[in-house]
Amino acid sequence: MSDAPTTRLEPVEVEARLDYDSALRKVMGLADFERSTHSPGHSAFHIERMSLLMERLGNCHLDIPTVHVAGTKGKGSTAAMVTSILTAEGYTVGLYTSPHLHSAVERIRVGLTPVAKGSFASLVEQVWPDVEWVGKEGGLGAVTTFEMLTAMAFLHFKQVGADFQVMEVGLGGRLDSTNIVTPAVSIITSISLDHVATLGGTLELIAREKAGIIKPGAPVVVAPQRDEAMAVFREVAAEKSAPLISVADNMSWEKGEANLDGQTFAVEGAHGRYELATRLLGDTQIENASTAVAAIESLVDSGFAVSDESVVRGVRDVRWPARLETLSREAPVLVVDGAHNPYSMKRLVESVRQYFDFDRVFVVFGALGGHSGRGMLAELAALGPTIIPVRSRHPRSAPSALMAAVASDLGLRVVGETASVAHGTRRALELAGDGDLVLGTGSLSVAAEVIEEIRGIEPELYPYIKRPADTGAMSAV
Repeated sequence: MSDAPTTRLEPVEVEARLDYDSALRKVMGLADFERSTHSPGHSAFHIERMSLLMERLGNCHLDIPTVHVAGTKGKGSTAAMVTSILTAEGYTVGLYTSPHLHSAVERIRVGLTPVAKGSFASLVEQVWPDVEWVGKEGGLGAVTTFEMLTAMAFLHFKQVGADFQVMEVGLGGRLDSTNIVTPAVSIITSISLDHVATLGGTLELIAREKAGIIKPGAPVVVAPQRDEAMAVFREVAAEKSAPLISVADNMSWEKGEANLDGQTFAVEGAHGRYELATRLLGDTQIENASTAVAAIESLVDSGFAVSDESVVRGVRDVRWPARLETLSREAPVLVVDGAHNPYSMKRLVESVRQYFDFDRVFVVFGALGGHSGRGMLAELAALGPTIIPVRSRHPRSAPSALMAAVASDLGLRVVGETASVAHGTRRALELAGDGDLVLGTGSLSVAAEVIEEIRGIEPELYPYIKRPADTGAMSAV
């Protein structure tokens, strides 16, 4: 555009004039569908608006080879593994994920290291004039929080000279803000029913939204899926002449030893066999690692150099918290996991049984609106748990009284209720004995707040984002 400002692509050498808290207020003060109880129709999402914003920033997102990751379960872990492998090879790798656990800076990383708060503020300062211009002059509505963070990530990765950028989809795929990239490889991890109010109420509808990241001619790696979802991915890939790499058909794996320190396993791929180890627990992480390896092999086929040793080292070194993470091995054992839908909760229950011996289970449980709290509690019932219902600080969190009623209706034992995850965690630890297990789950926000309570992490609060009335909370049932 003729009136576009000079594109700012050089790293900022001076401290931003805007302090971090002020920068955060600007970003979080935009429309934030992620933290809102409002579930917008797809008309609220504008790829055109995101494209216009990036045009103002010189289309820097197109300058870096991209690994684009969508899915319901495991997309964050898979993105982290791909990032860790490429970093082990010596590449500078940008990683963009959501949501964050404790601080917004976690969303934009180089390698697995979050951007510094000063750099975050500088990025806000650089991008803000274009955000305002698009909102006032673009004719496509105001830029959202997620769109601005995505633009900041793209700009940061350009400024640090990233060799790759690994971009995790925020919601769905087809209309997600990240879906303006031309990927070197796309990845679709395991999908299940989630965000049904926005993405649709059937697996096929959700698969079509996720399949929106498949680009003409660009390879797509697809993790094991149910037949109806896989049929959609094959159909869309064929329509776009995109080579489809099915992990179920092209990769195999063997489980080795597993304990609370991690697990070993072997993955057989198109390029050979990899003897791997990771600190991430659960069979789902073996599946995620196999998916990540398939994506790396696709990059190698495209001419990028990645050694087998880097694959081994990258999987070994990856860290991704709140995924079946043991916070304390002292009695009682304390574990957190960000499972947030019935399918992921079922897999969590399987993993808990695999890794832990216990007499009783006390579950610090809270759900977000738009997720099936009833479905998750029904899966947890297999553990015979005592439920301590909580409400996290997340604006979309369901009232603890509602979750208590649902748990009681399912025949589960309920002990009190609290609006504080910290209080619920302390209560669970008081009730649990030497042979018992305390599990914090139901959403990443619950897992994050349990971690903050146990490790003394100062939470990042957003008092200017108000929790709406509870009228929409029944969507968590």
